Formats: sequence, structure tokens, C-alpha cells
Amino acid sequence: MCGIVGVLGNHEAAPLLVEALKRLEYRGYDSAGIATVNNGVLDRRRAVGKLVNLSDLLVHDPLPGKSGIGHTRWATHGAPTVDNAHPHRAGSVAVVHNGIVENYRDLRAELADLGIAFQTETDTETIALMTERHMRDGSSPIEAANKTLDQLTGAFALAFLFDGEEDLIVAARKGSPLAIGHGTGEMFVGSDAIALAPLTDQITYLEEGDRAVVTRNTLEIRDINGALVNRNMRRIEVDTTSVDKSGHKHFMAKEIAEQPNVLARAIDHYLPAGETTVNLPGEGLNFAQIERLTLVACGTAYYACMTAKYWFENLARLPVEIDVASEYRYREPPITPGTVALFVSQSGETADTLAALRYCKGKADKIVSVVNVPESSIARESDLALPILAGIEVGVASTKAFTCQLSVLLVLALKAGFDRGHISADQMQDHVATLRGLPSVVNAALDLNKAIQRTGQALSEARDVLFLGRGQMYPLAHEGALKLKEISYIHAEAYASGELKHGPIALIDKHMPVVVMAPRDALFDKTISNMQEVMARKGKVVLISDADGIEQAGDGVWRTIRMPSVADILAPILYAVPAQLLAYHTAVAKGTDVDQPRNLAKSVTVE
Repeated sequence: MCGIVGVLGNHEAAPLLVEALKRLEYRGYDSAGIATVNNGVLDRRRAVGKLVNLSDLLVHDPLPGKSGIGHTRWATHGAPTVDNAHPHRAGSVAVVHNGIVENYRDLRAELADLGIAFQTETDTETIALMTERHMRDGSSPIEAANKTLDQLTGAFALAFLFDGEEDLIVAARKGSPLAIGHGTGEMFVGSDAIALAPLTDQITYLEEGDRAVVTRNTLEIRDINGALVNRNMRRIEVDTTSVDKSGHKHFMAKEIAEQPNVLARAIDHYLPAGETTVNLPGEGLNFAQIERLTLVACGTAYYACMTAKYWFENLARLPVEIDVASEYRYREPPITPGTVALFVSQSGETADTLAALRYCKGKADKIVSVVNVPESSIARESDLALPILAGIEVGVASTKAFTCQLSVLLVLALKAGFDRGHISADQMQDHVATLRGLPSVVNAALDLNKAIQRTGQALSEARDVLFLGRGQMYPLAHEGALKLKEISYIHAEAYASGELKHGPIALIDKHMPVVVMAPRDALFDKTISNMQEVMARKGKVVLISDADGIEQAGDGVWRTIRMPSVADILAPILYAVPAQLLAYHTAVAKGTDVDQPRNLAKSVTVE
């Protein structure tokens, strides 16, 4: 969600701050701002909307200084306005904040009793006001920041900048990620390594509850108990060109096109060339000793888990439960012996998923994560972290991360089937050979781009769309509907095909497009029967199937997308591609903001 950057540099901070914030645009935001200290004087600039508005403001009203903090805000408390934009300032302190202060009403009441007035609707303003209050009472900037932090309840990543202090940033994290970057006579603060990549590749990640005092030449970190601690400095290899569109109109288009390459990389990582044994780090997993698998995630990652449930239960006969992370810990589900809890998150910082992981600590036999960021909180707090190797994904609507998640989960399901004796060595060899052919068939699916574009243009006229699928295609129907509504703003819903008669069929008329995801598998005939029910009521069917499936379906279909034939276990990964392209071209036809759709954030780091 919100992005935080900080600079204690040797050059003007404003251009560096804005450039770093641009690298955090993928998180989603609706306003932005920076603050600097110049000749001891604290000042700030803020603007609503895209970063270009802040850049324009800085051209006409420059903000000098070599020390500064910056922020992109995704509105929680209060509308996206200039007054509510960060940095928030109270007297001699400015603050940028990612997270939610849960006790801000109590703090506001305390400040109001002291006659301290408020200028905004935000929870963050209370942090600045409380810090300024402590400084007026005689506390130093560092003492004032610590006293304020002691009063906060909730989740936060914070950076404080002070009037008169050109060599000081105080930073803290609780529930939201924050990293410190090391330079030569310079130091930096960022929500993640991507923001800091052009500035440094030497990163120290703050741990939960850490507080840091940062100067140009020193870093002092205290843990949640106030003890001085050393945190490892890591060299992070982030391709500084990876946030470039590489000739594509949108990041989403680029990331869809990258899928054959990243899938090949993920498959090769877990199944090295010439081997059929799954390569897992550390002690790995022995699925023969596992009684039950619990899968927990949010959004697109949750639909990856829904798909994996079919694989684990069919290939390994391993009982699987899946849960939406935002509901999981509040149910306080019992966790029986022999349970492994597996968490899927693109960013590795998803607040709900991280909270669910912490609920399982000490209850589940093992905590496993499937993540795209190996240095993330979820990865660091897992017993076993499995990278999906998708590379940086900038588009808010997940594409290559989803298919890489599916690939890693399929590899685990194959290992589980082999470990539990349900897949023989010969069968494993066949499955691995099939999986190695996945990048090639995904390439073939990408060749359908022009045909899918025409269907997307036609779909852009719809107000509502239904997606149907059976078996492994049921989660993909959900993913297709999610993609469409995320970036085109068309209302879309997904149903198991067999549920059509249990209510949704009432919606079918000549204006209703229905996307049917139906490879010619064991459930194909039943799915086509449901499709015929739609067409009998004049519904406009978009059939996504292979050549045999389209031929068997017969006449009367409004649009078809002819997919390459593929083994059943790969169909969910392959059919994600037309779902992505269909949503993409529909959104382009409607003229929406494909990469940064309204109201959405890439990394949801608040509950």
C-alpha cells in the first residue's frame, strides 16, 4: 500500500525522493508528498493524484535540502486531499506512515484535552502532534519519537524528520515492512528494496518492533524490548531496469508476456535439468509425515490455493483446507497434530496473511510460505520459504506471480504424491516432463493475443459478466472474474458450472456475456451442458477451450478462444493466460488505468 522513502544524502533530496516514490507506484496510492530540511528549516510539498502532479508542483515551488522523507498515500482515514496527504507536520516534526493507528481516537482526545487542534482527518496526524507535544515538554527529537511510539497501538512503518536536524531520521516498524539502505556517507529508508535500488544495494531489514536512529554514517537499532541489536546487512540484487515497460504499453502487458521465461526459471529451480527429484531448501518437506495441509492467502493468491487443493487431494490424497487470510485467525480454527500451514503471498508482506501465519506459530508442525520476495516478513518468519522467482511485478493485477505461484504449488503437489506413494517413479518422470513443456504452451497461448483483443473489445460494452468453470477451472473462473473487475471496473462473478441452476441462471438474458472455461477434460460434457442452458436463454457465451472442445460444443457460441491442447494438470496455469489477456484488452478498450486501477493497492499491508 503506502510507500515510504527517506534520504540522508550528499545531493539534493527532492529528485531522489520523487524517483524512489515512482518505483513504489505499483503499491497503489492517491496522493503523494515530500518534506526536507534545508539550512535547518523543515518544509514540505504535497499533491493529490499521480506523482506527476507532485513533480509539477516542485518545478514551480522547489524544495531544497539534502535530507528528506517522502510518501505515497493510499487513503484509509480521510479522503485523498492535500490536507490529508503525507508527510504530516506538527511544528518541528514531519512524519510519514504506512499502517493504521488503532488507538488514534484516544490519542486525539488526549491531545484535544490539552487544547491541541487538528488539521486533518487522518490517524497519522496524531503521531506528529504527539511527538511535537513531547518536544515542547523538553524531550529531544529521538526521545519524543520513542515516547510517541510507546503510545501507539496498531500497525505501522514510520519515518520522522525534524526541524533543525539535517542528519537524523528516526524509523520504526510494527506490522509493516521497512528497510534501511547503506551508502558512502549516505543512508536511506524505504518500504522495500525496489525503492532504494538506484541508490544502494546494501540493505538492512528492520525486524518486528524495531526502532532505528539513522544518520549519514551510523545506524542504531533497538528491538521491541529496547535492547541494542545488530541486524544483518544484505546485498540485494534488484534489476534497476525491471520497473521499465520494455516497449509495452503497460506493465501488465509486459508481465503477461514474461510468463514463459519466469515459469521456466521457477520450474528449473525446483526441478533442475535431468532430475525428477524436487529440490527444496534446507530440510525440505516429507509429505509422508503430514496429516493435513492448511492453505491460507488473500485475493489472487487465494485462488492459487483453491487450485492447489485439487492437485494435493487428487495427486497425493492429502486432505487440504483453504482459508481467506482475513477471516482465518478470527475463527481461531483448531490446528491438529500433523498439520502443515502454507501461506501464499506475492509481496510477502500481506498484513492479513502475516497475522494468520503468526496465529499458526507454535500450533502447526511447520510453517511454509510461497512468496515472491525472499527477504519479506512472511518469508523470514516461515520455517521454509519457497520463492516463486517471478521477478518484480509492478501491475496491481497479478499475472506472472499467479502463474508462478501455481507452478510452485504444482511442484509441491507432485512431491507430495510421490512421498505418499500415490505417484510412482515412472509417473513422476512423466509429470515432470509434462511440466517442463509448460513454457512452450504458454507461448502458444500468448500468440492468441490479437484474437483475445477482439473479444475484449466486445466485452467492454457489458455491464455484468459471469464466469463458469468446473473442477480445476472453478478457481480459474474466480481469477478471471477478479481480473476483469479489478482493471475494467465491470461487475463480474464466478460460479461453479453446476451451481448455475441454483440461482445465477436468473441473471441470464441477451445482454449477459458468460465466459466458460472448459478444456476438453473429464468434466467437459457436463460443463457444455451448462453452457447450453445459458445459450437457451440467449446468454452470450465466450467459450475458452481447445480445438476438440470447440468442435464438440457446436454452433451458437458468441465468441471462442481456441487454446492449445495441454495435460489436465497444467490446464489451470495455461488458462490463466486468456483470463489475463481478456481482462487486459477489455480494460484498454474502456480506457481505464490498467496498471494502477482505482482504489486498489499492490501490497495490502494494513488490515
